[in-house]
Amino acid sequence: MSNASTANGMDSPVNVFIFDDSLLVRAVVRSRLEDEGYHVLEAADGLSAIRDCRESPPDVILLDVEMPDINGHQVLAQLKNDEALKDIPVVFLTGRSSMEDVLAGLRGGAHDYLKKPFEPAELVARVGAAAHVKKLQDALRERNDQLEQVSRTDLLTGLNNRRHMDEELTRQHTIARRNHHDLGLIMLDIDHFKYVNDTYGHAAGDQVLGEFAARLHSQLRVGDIAGRWGGEEFLVILPNTSLNDARQVAERIRVATAATPITIEGHQINVTISGGCAVGPGPATDVLVKLADTQMYQAKQSGRNRVIAVGSIPLSPDIASTAISDERVLHGLHGLRGPT
Repeated sequence: MSNASTANGMDSPVNVFIFDDSLLVRAVVRSRLEDEGYHVLEAADGLSAIRDCRESPPDVILLDVEMPDINGHQVLAQLKNDEALKDIPVVFLTGRSSMEDVLAGLRGGAHDYLKKPFEPAELVARVGAAAHVKKLQDALRERNDQLEQVSRTDLLTGLNNRRHMDEELTRQHTIARRNHHDLGLIMLDIDHFKYVNDTYGHAAGDQVLGEFAARLHSQLRVGDIAGRWGGEEFLVILPNTSLNDARQVAERIRVATAATPITIEGHQINVTISGGCAVGPGPATDVLVKLADTQMYQAKQSGRNRVIAVGSIPLSPDIASTAISDERVLHGLHGLRGPT
């Protein structure tokens, strides 16, 4: 007896579902495939096939064309319309052998066609080929997921990068407006970071960024989203969060950062941050970001190593534009900053 998981390069048994209204066919398929090491489940009708696949998606589906409730083509159409099931290889089992029947199944998305009565060796070969295709699809999907994750991650700090934060901010802003929830933002900047680079070198500066990112992440709540906004600036998105709660989160991050010096090649580097909080959603994400950035600038101007959180942005565009039009905000928006 061979082992399907070994033969197909899989670490666990391949799960095969057989859906056929013939008890004899199901018994023959189960016996032959289990002898090869496959894990086999079975059902006698199309509605059960769809239900069972949704409850526990298999690696391969063997599907009879003619069943008592809905036929195999109808089952296949529902499987292909389900995002979680559409990539599972389906092998049709049928007594029909005309080219028209074969093409109808293949056009509908079937992986293969096996005519009844079939040879046991052919059954095993076709199931093995379908399982191999599924393995390759899963590996490709996993690789694509990894690449997508890398494309959204700041490699230096391990936090989300600017691209991901921009997209997440847009998504959370839409949710907040739709549900009339608060959306909090924290903008953080490492104080005197240029001095760190100039005194200890850029490699040390990179280590400071990495350690700060770890301390920041340790203070987040479930659902908070943090990322590197650029340089030594970091943004935290706080869904459904009031201004007072946003200030508390920012304060925890500030205290955790300043509590312990960062040791780099024997040097004890004291690191502090300045932060600004804003709460919306406001009319647009850039308005919210600019207000948080302005509050962070005010923290810098007020002596650093502090958090400033003043006011919220209402939803009305007219009121919001007034809220950010004073001279303090304009100075922040036009980049009139002193040393960081």
